[in-house]
Amino acid sequence: MKLWNNNTEIQFFKEALKNFASPEQLFYKLHNEYFAYVPKGSNAGGQTLQSRNSLIGQFTEKWCKDLLTPIARSLGLYALNGVVCEEIGLTRSSSADLVFCKKNSKEQKAEDIKIIFEIKMSIVSNYQYIKPKTIKLIGDYKEHKGVPSLLRSDSMLKAIGKSINIRVSGIESASIPIVILGNSPITENYVKKVDFLKENGVIQNFISLNPTPTKLDFIKNTPQKGFITITSESQLSKVCENLVNSDLYYFSSMISKKTLGQIITISSKEKTDIARAEKFLTLIRQ
Repeated sequence: MKLWNNNTEIQFFKEALKNFASPEQLFYKLHNEYFAYVPKGSNAGGQTLQSRNSLIGQFTEKWCKDLLTPIARSLGLYALNGVVCEEIGLTRSSSADLVFCKKNSKEQKAEDIKIIFEIKMSIVSNYQYIKPKTIKLIGDYKEHKGVPSLLRSDSMLKAIGKSINIRVSGIESASIPIVILGNSPITENYVKKVDFLKENGVIQNFISLNPTPTKLDFIKNTPQKGFITITSESQLSKVCENLVNSDLYYFSSMISKKTLGQIITISSKEKTDIARAEKFLTLIRQ
């Protein structure tokens, strides 16, 4: 396995140019030169590059599947793109980017899904395309005007929104971990938010699969590990293994303190921790 790096991004450009894309679909054209992003100090001249989004989206979904398939197999599971599970809000128009599941099928039952991965990845560094085949690294994400991956507020909000939609779809989703995969750091504005989402069980982790997005300082991990930067394949494997093997359960409620106290009192009479937890969850849903 190889984690995300500049060579991965160069591979994307070379494959796209070779197989199906023109330079104008992949790069900004500035004074007859092609750049992945507009360098700081330069002017895009009104250009907006949207055509690359779907191409990099397809590439990153397959790349993540290839990266995570050996981990899934080690856990006796399949890693699949585009999974549909209507009972937890994963429809054909809004399928899961990637899941770990028990059965090798695009259509799954909630009970067979072990992790849901939402992928928010893009080109991170800046490159110059020099005809006919050269892709030259010219700077990291701090040296261009683009806002890639998890640094984009709209990417974060879309990932959070889809996760909440899964969580509120019903109790079938309550035991399925949700992980957001990116290839960049997050901004300071989201440090408390991602830790809050983790602590409250909505999203189990925001993960960057890019260990060195820049040689300068960046947020590697948040205090409560709501966001983490993966630095080795073994670390990634351990995170996935822990999520699959942990007996997690999401619940959310707003009730009076009196009712909550009554539920705790009744639940505490059960004989084991598991029985007390099951009783609590049953009562809080009533």
